[in-house]
Amino acid sequence: MRLLAVLGLVVLAACGADGEPEPPDGKPAGPGVGVSITGKAEVGITG
Repeated sequence: MRLLAVLGLVVLAACGADGEPEPPDGKPAGPGVGVSITGKAEVGITG
């Protein structure tokens, strides 16, 4: 039981150890930037 308590304290102490969250650097990518989708879709009886 003591081991679980110590492990729980270690996990809680590790939360936020590197400081406050920061947004990523650079310009955010808009929808579809750098994304390409290719393929084929069929529905029903195909031949």
